[in-house]
Amino acid sequence: MLADLIFAVLAVEGGNGSLLDVNPGLIFWTVITFVLLLFILKRLAWKPILTALDERENSIKEALEKAEKARLEAQKALEENKANLAKAEEESKKVIEQGRTYAQKIKDQMLQDSRTQAQKIIEEAGAEIERKKETAFQELKSQIAEIAVQAAGKILNEKLDLNAQQKMIDRYISDIRKN
Repeated sequence: MLADLIFAVLAVEGGNGSLLDVNPGLIFWTVITFVLLLFILKRLAWKPILTALDERENSIKEALEKAEKARLEAQKALEENKANLAKAEEESKKVIEQGRTYAQKIKDQMLQDSRTQAQKIIEEAGAEIERKKETAFQELKSQIAEIAVQAAGKILNEKLDLNAQQKMIDRYISDIRKN
């Protein structure tokens, strides 16, 4: 059928040799060559080309799936990192607050210890002052007794017994203390 059509076209045109003239032999061999080329390409090249295209398509799909999976994993890791960072910030705030509380407790304890120690020093100083006062009073008492004995001895121009003098002085000092 194709050959009849080709011969019909050639018969109408006539063959005067221009570029647009139809040459049935040339058309025949061109069609044969084209069909033979298609057959060879189908047998030898078409399957490898389709296989290569399928492999390429599959590798692109796999790469896209891997990229999506990696993106999801990266997003998950980012969210985990954000959560860990928030947790670390919360823990650091807690540690800082504990440090402040501990420092305040230490400060309060040191102040309390200082107050206690100052009170103890004041009490010890008061006791020491009282002891020194008592010692000074005893010394003053003995000096007053000596002065009184000397004065009395001069006034009376007589010597009294030492024990009697000491008893009289003690009575006199106890009378002074009562006042």
